[in-house]
Amino acid sequence: MITHFFKFEERKTTLGTELIAGATTFLAMAYIIFVNPSILAAAGMDKTALITVTCLVTALATFLTGIFANAPIAMAPGMGLNAFFAYSLVLTEKISWETALGIVFLSGLFFFLLTLSGFRKKIVDVIPRTLISATAAGIGLFITFIGLVNLGVIQKNDATLLSAAPITPTVLIGLAGFLVMAVLEMKRVKGSMILGILTATLLALLAGKIPWPGSFFSFDIRLSPIAFRLDILGALKWSFAGAIFTLMFMDLFDSVGSLVACCHQAKLTDENGNIRGLNRLLSLDALASMLGAVFGTSTTTTYIESTTGIEQGGRTGLTSVTTAALFLLGLCFTPVIAIVPVYATAPALILVGFFMMREIRNIDFSDMEEGFPAFVIIVMIALSYSIATGLAFGFLSFVIFKIMRLKFREIKPVMWAIAALSLFHFIL
Repeated sequence: MITHFFKFEERKTTLGTELIAGATTFLAMAYIIFVNPSILAAAGMDKTALITVTCLVTALATFLTGIFANAPIAMAPGMGLNAFFAYSLVLTEKISWETALGIVFLSGLFFFLLTLSGFRKKIVDVIPRTLISATAAGIGLFITFIGLVNLGVIQKNDATLLSAAPITPTVLIGLAGFLVMAVLEMKRVKGSMILGILTATLLALLAGKIPWPGSFFSFDIRLSPIAFRLDILGALKWSFAGAIFTLMFMDLFDSVGSLVACCHQAKLTDENGNIRGLNRLLSLDALASMLGAVFGTSTTTTYIESTTGIEQGGRTGLTSVTTAALFLLGLCFTPVIAIVPVYATAPALILVGFFMMREIRNIDFSDMEEGFPAFVIIVMIALSYSIATGLAFGFLSFVIFKIMRLKFREIKPVMWAIAALSLFHFIL
């Protein structure tokens, strides 16, 4: 029954291989159980409920992908997207987290409609590859900066804006966790980030920096502090159009890039190299974002960590179903996860930022016309503390440079619209 449903014979896999692949994917991305609540809690949301929602939404979205797309791909609240939610929308723009969830829902809805209409492909085609890579690199730098602040390495300085902070015991504990992550990553050990987080947390417990949990297991699952609290009507304002577009843009290219990498690695392509069922996968990605917003988390997207399970031989949706089951099991360990300090999860942010910065190799900085707008995006995302602002600066500079060179034909109609939205972002 299972072998027939998931097409084991057609995809040349076995039950044992799929189960191992699913467990491998879980270990590679289990760090989000700790990191996502830590980031979103900065927006004033209940951390314990966020742990539950992170596990639940990841499990549901990944399960649906496995069942309806039969693909070894996991979905979860996206890194970078959660930073935009907490630090740009809520803390910088002073939007309530309930309204921000409404913005996430609307961005998922519009993304779903774009996928159905085929307009998604037009947007993908019109944005230069350099700007896509710059967005990933800029978010990587932004996340790294947040990680350094959370770790306690960087602090505010009235004279120089920022400066290095004193080395405290908690900083040393966090750095020890980072070294564990780095060494295990170099040795290609699965689950390097979660093992580093657990190491730092154990050191904090032994040093008396955090209290021991009252219990190790809990079946008291609480969603009410954040679930079904989204404010869709409050998000339906012209002033939020830029934020909705930014989330759509980030999710679009994050999901497309991850899906292309995963599906090609899993050999889920036709004879022309086109991904089988790409629109279905993108539709599930958009629906997962809407589902996540309803339950109380930031944009849900495809995770590139799925490639770790694919490397272990995962070829069908059973890999995803296995990963989903393990995330559901994580719901029972909420008391343990809740005590993890922010300086223990900070190294994971730094490492994720490093991974995202790899995209910078796709940018040709020797070409001023193409390289400078990309440079603007990278710098302004980090220095303005706003992903939306960084993208707006970058898109506008791209169009302005083309106008200065009188290359009007290289500015597609959709790019004019994106530039207009970027301008509205500053005006509104």
